[in-house]
Amino acid sequence: MIRREEIIGDCRLLLGDMCEVLPALGKFDLCLTDPPYGIGEDGGRFRGRKGQNIRVLPKGNWDQTTPPASAFDAILASSAEQIIWGGNYFSDKLPPSKGWLYWQKLMGGDFADGELAWTSRDRALREFTKCPKGQGAEHPTQKPLELMLWCLTHAPSAKTVVDPFMGSGTTGVACAKRGLAFTGIERHEPYFDIACERIRKAYAQPDMFIERAPEPKQEALSL
Repeated sequence: MIRREEIIGDCRLLLGDMCEVLPALGKFDLCLTDPPYGIGEDGGRFRGRKGQNIRVLPKGNWDQTTPPASAFDAILASSAEQIIWGGNYFSDKLPPSKGWLYWQKLMGGDFADGELAWTSRDRALREFTKCPKGQGAEHPTQKPLELMLWCLTHAPSAKTVVDPFMGSGTTGVACAKRGLAFTGIERHEPYFDIACERIRKAYAQPDMFIERAPEPKQEALSL
C-alpha cells in the first residue's frame, strides 16, 4: 500500500513497503539500491564514520533484519538491470554474478573498509576508490553521491531507475543530476521526508543538471 506519494521533477517518491509497492509499478531499466543488511544501532545513536555529520533519528529497527527473498525476486522481476549494494550479504538470494562493483572507502571508522555491489552485468570487477569529503550523512549507511553517479555509468542505456530502499534519497539525487526518471520507495517516513527535501534542493540548483540528449529524429525518406 502506498501511504504517501510525492512527485518532484522526474522523481516519483513513494512511502510504503517495497514488497507491496514495487510489483505494481511495472518495469524499469535499472534498479540501483542499497538494502539494509543488519548493521545495528548503538544506544539510540547511529554509529557513523569519522568526520561525518550523521543526523540522529529516533531509535528503531530499520536495519535489524535483512529483506526476505521475495524482495529480491521483486527487484529482479521489475528491472532489466540491477546494482545491489551489500550484495555479498544476499548471495543466497541472488543468482551468481561476475560483474561485482567494489567501493574501497579509504576513510576508516566503525564500518567495513569496503563494500561490494552485486550486479546483473557479465563484466569484470570494477573498483571505486575516491574518498568524497565534506558530505554530511542523513542516513547511517548513506552512500556518497559520487559513488551513485559512478554506478549509473555502469548502466549507460538506463533511462528509468528505481530504488526500492531509497533511504535518504542519494540515488534520486544522482538520477536528477543525470536527467533520468527516478522512482524511490521508502517505508520509514523520517527518511522519506529527508529524501524529498534533498531532491527538492537538487532541483532548485540548476547548475547540477546535465542536459538530456535530444531524442533522435526520424528523417523522412525522399523518393
